[in-house]
Formats: sequence, structure tokens, C-alpha cells
Amino acid sequence: MENKKPNRCIACTVQQCAHHAEKENFCSLDKIMVGTHEMNPTVSQCVDCESFILKSGDCKTCGK
Repeated sequence: MENKKPNRCIACTVQQCAHHAEKENFCSLDKIMVGTHEMNPTVSQCVDCESFILKSGDCKTCGK
């Protein structure tokens, strides 16, 4: 497993993401893209981290 340097400006608790810093709840990217899947986002559930990439081996439905 690769040791990823945490970016302390980007907190993240999504451990299934390939960019998660592993030992700490931070992203390892220099920057992220935040987007929305809604026409008029009004709550935090309407926004998404578009930099998310599923870690290899974490897909329960596809087995990858």
C-alpha cells in the first residue's frame, strides 16, 4: 500500500477513495473538483467530490 501524504487543507472521511490519505482523514490530492448533480443545490447532500476514484478492490457489486 502506497504511503500518501495528507493535504491538511482537504479533510476527507471517504476511505473507499483512492486519494484518501489512509492513516488520517485527509485527501492526498493538491486540489479537488466539487460539483453537483442537482439543478439548484440547497443542501450538502446535493454536492459531490468529482475527484473521487474508487480504490481497487473496494467494489462490492463489480468485484474490482
